[in-house]
Amino acid sequence: MAGMSARERVEATLAGQDVDVVPVSLWRHFPERDQTAEALTEVTLEWQNRFGFDFIKLMPPGDYATIDWGAKSEYQGAVGGTRQTTTFPITEIDDWAKIKPVPVDRGRNREVIEAARLVNDRLHGEIPVLQTIFSPLTIAMKLSGGKVLEHLRQRPEVVHEALSAITEVTRAMTVATLERGAYGIFFATQCATTDLMTVDEYRTFGSAYDGPVLDAAGASRFTLVHIHGSNIMFDELKTYNAHALNWHDRRTAPTLAEGQASSGRTVAGGIHEKAIADMTTTAAAAQARDAIDSLNSRHVIVAPGCVMPINTPEANVQAVVDAVRAG
Repeated sequence: MAGMSARERVEATLAGQDVDVVPVSLWRHFPERDQTAEALTEVTLEWQNRFGFDFIKLMPPGDYATIDWGAKSEYQGAVGGTRQTTTFPITEIDDWAKIKPVPVDRGRNREVIEAARLVNDRLHGEIPVLQTIFSPLTIAMKLSGGKVLEHLRQRPEVVHEALSAITEVTRAMTVATLERGAYGIFFATQCATTDLMTVDEYRTFGSAYDGPVLDAAGASRFTLVHIHGSNIMFDELKTYNAHALNWHDRRTAPTLAEGQASSGRTVAGGIHEKAIADMTTTAAAAQARDAIDSLNSRHVIVAPGCVMPINTPEANVQAVVDAVRAG
């Protein structure tokens, strides 16, 4: 057990086995350095080499899955590092008919797949690389600036047809990125919250399309499902075909320990993804230790509840890593 490699540490944690120290990884966006496979590869390796994480969550721009359908965006200084969509492909309900399958071997999807391959190759496969894959309904939200929620209640059949096309592309994206070298996927849904829709609505327009994407990730050795937002539908998603779960555990129920007990899955979290930008190093380290202690070092990965602000001091990131490595 002593002196485990990053991959061994992750695999043992997912299996609920003893580890030398628990795995740790933190992530943020890299605006203006995420538009090509080569640039994203370089900044990802810089981040990894600086902190030596146990796995890498690849951080393509959050709108990448919309670009090949005609969306346009620019970075306007958001502290989260996200880009602002300036052109939405969907503005009216009839626009959903334009959403047809697009190839994943060209355009922005190709760049994101290639980035995962390049990072994995440069690290000789020694550090697990997770590709970011958005749920079909999340992509529909991004394509329409959130109007899909109104549209699915007005003309559900139109939205279902578009979601089927989005799911086809997302499945192809998942398969291709795993074939090209990604170790697993970070599957993110930003809609599984009662702040946006009912559980029944999510089952119909969310889970019904999430399942086929996760099924396409059969080759994934580490599928990490991210449930975004407050008032999340944890009980609905805890049964998903995944190895681990991640949510804003410092900001919304359940707690990390409650989530692990309820799901029986490994949980990733413990770090308040927003507050870390203003914490002391002592406070950042304390959150890491608390996460570990709350699970007795079993089935737990220290990670942020979501993406960290780009102005997060590197000293705070290092404090988290050091606290974890200290055991």
